[in-house]
Amino acid sequence: MVSDSGSNDTLMGLSELSLCLGGQLLSFGKNQREAGFSSVTVDSRAAPEGSLFVALSGSNCDGHSFVEAAFKNGAAAAIVERQKLEIFKLPEIAGRLGKTLIAVDNSLEGLQKAAGAYLKKFPGLLKIAITGSSGKTTTKEITAKIIGIEKRVKMNPGNFNSEIGLPLSVFNLRPGDEVGVFEMGMNRAGEIAELASVLNPDIALITNIGSSHIGILGSMDAIAKEKKNIFSEFNGNGVALIPADSPYRDYLAQGVRGRVSFYGAGSFAEFGGVRELGIDGSEIIWDGKQVRFALPGKHNLANAFAAIAIAREIPVGSNAVRLGLESVKPLFGRGEIIRGKATVIQDCYNSNPESLAVALEFCESLDWPGRRAYIIGDMLELGADSEKAHEEIGHLLSGSRADMIFLYGKETEAAVKTLGGRRFFHTCSISDLTAAVDGYIQEGDLVLLKGSRGCALERVFGGSCGKGHDSEGGI
Repeated sequence: MVSDSGSNDTLMGLSELSLCLGGQLLSFGKNQREAGFSSVTVDSRAAPEGSLFVALSGSNCDGHSFVEAAFKNGAAAAIVERQKLEIFKLPEIAGRLGKTLIAVDNSLEGLQKAAGAYLKKFPGLLKIAITGSSGKTTTKEITAKIIGIEKRVKMNPGNFNSEIGLPLSVFNLRPGDEVGVFEMGMNRAGEIAELASVLNPDIALITNIGSSHIGILGSMDAIAKEKKNIFSEFNGNGVALIPADSPYRDYLAQGVRGRVSFYGAGSFAEFGGVRELGIDGSEIIWDGKQVRFALPGKHNLANAFAAIAIAREIPVGSNAVRLGLESVKPLFGRGEIIRGKATVIQDCYNSNPESLAVALEFCESLDWPGRRAYIIGDMLELGADSEKAHEEIGHLLSGSRADMIFLYGKETEAAVKTLGGRRFFHTCSISDLTAAVDGYIQEGDLVLLKGSRGCALERVFGGSCGKGHDSEGGI
């Protein structure tokens, strides 16, 4: 569920929603037809009083099986599919419990249409969309921090950026919100266009085009085409923000029905240079003043410039940029620095050849007095390119400054044959990996954790990287 905690205000009336969806309204119980809903969920276990439950038909389980549980937990109504009404005896359940059903052809489309209808209640809202192969979430968080200094901002929480997560996030909006910042991810062709049709963004930004999800789309060109769909709902008034250094910049700009702006460090007159501070982030000169930016690495500077490009379009002042950048903290698994006996760079929320190369480049650039241990997990969703990509990572690691290399997962087997004579340990067992790392790590080591989310490498150090995940503790 996504909703403001403690808010019981009605978001939409059930009759109004049914009309917007072209659905069949089946109301049972006193005054149910005039009732509304106060939050939206796809999880029957998290269906508070007055909520709207959306029964999604998944590959492993069918949400229609949980309509009764949602009603008993407090849901006032459910969006269901017409063809499932009798199969799951839904009218009987709703009648017995005095609830409402809104029957549509496809419940996922119903959720998305409901989000679009709810958005129309905020005609003055400035809608921002962010996509890219990497850096989406960090850019979204920085953007919200900067804009939030001057405006009332809402953003999709965590990685609620999918065909389900984004429309759920829309229902977080409340009267008085001025800007909505929404991240858009993809796991299939056509998903970005689908999300753009829900949001109809006023400003849309692409962080980069990389090989993440190349196993799904087949090529970098196909990835660029998919990401470009973030501009597909522009009608002449939208602003497209494209990285100036992208090899796809001209393709991404071609045919956009709106204003195109290329962004990067060189596109801001206020930018006066940067001094990198290693794992402590960087010091940025902005409009003549020093700004401490806590996220380390050049890739995070690129994310900061993307966020600034968006903020300039709002617009907000230079002071908001400075204060916003200074307030940013690392997110879980995205370049977190965890200090203790060893210093861990926990960058294991996602991995692809580009982001892994960037992480290695950052670690290699550090003037570190102790040993270096690189723990590298599989890069997933690379399809036919996986073996070659992992071989290339092996080449990078063979020339690195690592004292010890730990490889985890079936895909990283391809890296072993290109490591040369480097000292390494390979396993597909997280318990064996944990034992090997525990036996190796010592005081003063630098540890990089880098792998795809499916690897969950944070388990090596116990949950959120370990024993003592605070400023005084550590591994």
